[in-house]
This record gives sequence, C-alpha cells and structure tokens, in this order.
Amino acid sequence: MNDKKQFSGEINSCPVTYALKLIGGKWQIPILWVLSQNGTMRYNELKRKISGITNMMLTQSLKELEANGLVKRVQYMEIPPRVEYSLTDAGKKLMPALDELARWGIEQMKRCSK
Repeated sequence: MNDKKQFSGEINSCPVTYALKLIGGKWQIPILWVLSQNGTMRYNELKRKISGITNMMLTQSLKELEANGLVKRVQYMEIPPRVEYSLTDAGKKLMPALDELARWGIEQMKRCSK
C-alpha cells in the first residue's frame, strides 16, 4: 500500500501534522533544544537559557512536553525541593530531525538574503 494514500484522507491521520502538534508551541522547540545541549537541568537553569520566556509559559510548556512524553520531570524529596528536567528517549530521538530542520532553515535564510 502506498503510504501517501494511507494518510491522504483526514488531516489528523497525517504523521507530520501529529508530530508538529506535539512540538508546535512557541516555546517547545527552544526548551527541547536547550535540554538537548545541556542535559539534565533545573527549572531556573532552563529559564536563564531561554530568552524571553515567562515563568507561566515555561511551566505550561514543560507540562505539555512531559504529557507528550518528550521531557522527563524528576522531583526529589529534599528541603528545599529539587526538580530536574531532561529529555526522554522519544525526545532524544527527535533531535536528529530538528538538526536537519535547522540545516534546512539555514539554507533557506541564505537563499532569501541574496
């Protein structure tokens, strides 16, 4: 069976559309990128590395990424409490695709600036 025909009907059955829904928010990709570059991080470390993000948006975006299985949240029962964030295996598997998308974006930026 031709894969294109399999996904040609309902838009929700398109795997690309589905994937983009998981990472499509304004802050999801920057969060994933920072975690991929830095490994396990605490909330305030993430906040410092992502320019312009508010506390509310960082919290909401981390919850969405966790719910979508891309980010792992580990809370340690210490005083003061400590929470760490890292990429899950699914999040790590996404990174080569984002690297390729970044390369494509660079090419397009160069082409458009001529």
